[in-house]
Amino acid sequence: MIDAEAWLTDRRREIDAKLWNPAVVAKPDSITFSAYASAWLAGRQVAGRPIKQRTREPYQDILYGHLSGAFGNRQLRSIKPKDVREWYAATLTDRPTMRSHAYSLLRTILGSAVNDELIEANPCRIVGAGRAKRVHKIRPASVEELAVLTNAMPERLRLMVTLASWCALRFGETVELRRGDVDLSQEVIRIERAAVRTNGGTFEVTTPKSEASVRDVAIPPHIIPQIEDHLSRYVGNKRDLLLFPAQHGGHLAPATLSRHWYRARKAAKRDDLRWHDLRHSGAVLAAATGASLAELMARLGHSTPQAAMRYQHAAQGRDREIAALLSKLASDGGM
Repeated sequence: MIDAEAWLTDRRREIDAKLWNPAVVAKPDSITFSAYASAWLAGRQVAGRPIKQRTREPYQDILYGHLSGAFGNRQLRSIKPKDVREWYAATLTDRPTMRSHAYSLLRTILGSAVNDELIEANPCRIVGAGRAKRVHKIRPASVEELAVLTNAMPERLRLMVTLASWCALRFGETVELRRGDVDLSQEVIRIERAAVRTNGGTFEVTTPKSEASVRDVAIPPHIIPQIEDHLSRYVGNKRDLLLFPAQHGGHLAPATLSRHWYRARKAAKRDDLRWHDLRHSGAVLAAATGASLAELMARLGHSTPQAAMRYQHAAQGRDREIAALLSKLASDGGM
């Protein structure tokens, strides 16, 4: 068996130089799961691009927290379907979603080993193990509840609730918004970046979640006065100033937002609502205007590789109509 750490060091060097071919660097019988998985993660790409840090870190947590203990020192070719079944039966039984993620990662890594001709077949063969039933059933917030939630937040954060719901923005997109991203003359918010909290507690500013996430979101007319008021009261004139900075500068921490959010949802008698559920609520509101699936996906900036071709032709002009209809919903007081 080769020295895993030495092997991994050499592989990372080759990955950086774009010279690594896992099928030929070592005899198949000698490669351990840990060595292969670490090199796989270091060189992982999606659509020809290295995966983002926010994707890499959860992979690392799963790999080292739930896979390496069972398979780390095992040679790839020694891992059999029986081993995978036994691991699955004993792992994360009280956390079905995390267990499905762990199984999916294991299956993907070993699938790559098959493609690299290091093993003959993927031992991950448990039907349905990569999927978990949704535990949290989302009940969207109503227009009236959104008003209560907004008013229960500190004044400097009220617009965050408004944008997360009526514009259906993600948390990372919202906390990275800057004055220059808000174009009131065109009545759009330009989503070009997102801020991601790393495991070390710092923020990394990167591109949004996917190519579809880079988008212009039409602003419902009824929230424009609130945006204007927020900009005049809390944001300076420089284009690069954050709309929702932390009190001492920099990006707003999730823990800070959560502290206020828990109080707000209690005021609305909606303790079940997570922050991300505001985005879901916004999607439901947009759907209530009659928006098509393609138009909803364009507004939300959400797509999968399989669905990208279906959604990319959504008409941009229609999003402004959806925004106007959202304001009508707000004035009517319900859906």
